[in-house]
Amino acid sequence: MRRGKGGGHLALGRLKAGEMNKTEQAYADRLRALEHAGQILWHKFEGIKLRLADKTFLTVDFAVMLANGQLELHDCKGSKAIYTDDARVKMKVAADMYPFVFRVAYPRSKRDGGGWTVEEV
Repeated sequence: MRRGKGGGHLALGRLKAGEMNKTEQAYADRLRALEHAGQILWHKFEGIKLRLADKTFLTVDFAVMLANGQLELHDCKGSKAIYTDDARVKMKVAADMYPFVFRVAYPRSKRDGGGWTVEEV
């Protein structure tokens, strides 16, 4: 691991801010389909940065506005196993501090029917 801006750790090979990995791209495709179907009104990749404490921030992968106008923040992970304790804590702290619904999404394997498992934090 290497240190990122602000002292946090970055996974080796992490893309620059604003660039999606394959999992994030697949989730963006899902959100576009939901938008086309009228289930959501809008989504933005890395569109909101939340301050949790001095020098501690959380940038959730996607801000998502539902059809009813409610704003949710969705983070996607390649699997539940790589959802680190640090990320879990930050999401829980953010959920306690901010009036948004926070969700974490994991892709399901093709063997399990594909699609996504989306859990509220």
